[in-house]
Amino acid sequence: MDERRNDYKTGTLPSRYPLATALTPMQRGVDPAYDADQALIRGTLFPGLDLPFMNMVNKDLPSTPMTELMAIDFVTKELGLYLDTHAEDSEAFELFQSFLALGKEAQRRYVQMFGPVSQADMLGADSYTWLNAPWPWEYCARKEG
Repeated sequence: MDERRNDYKTGTLPSRYPLATALTPMQRGVDPAYDADQALIRGTLFPGLDLPFMNMVNKDLPSTPMTELMAIDFVTKELGLYLDTHAEDSEAFELFQSFLALGKEAQRRYVQMFGPVSQADMLGADSYTWLNAPWPWEYCARKEG
């Protein structure tokens, strides 16, 4: 029996402990892709990467302005991650640009109707109202849409 210890400075492990290899499949392109709402529910924009843990799938989300904002933001982040490894994909970059514009407009409308989503939304405000907006657990008190 090998009595070597785990040594955080040298990284040695006992010989009976094999190293594991993690593998994430590489998406091949942006098409076909889930729509924004479905991507948020599934946890990925790309059906080829949709590998639910223990085959459990999230339920539908309520249709609210905040859910729309979250879905657009999620797709933007997913496309950004895709572009990190596929920078030459001009179609994906064009889609990324359209979602950035869509997200900016959706957030502007949301802030105008319901108040700031982040502290950055306070830019140009007349007073500091960040604490006046409902907290996430208080949104049921304010009707969205």
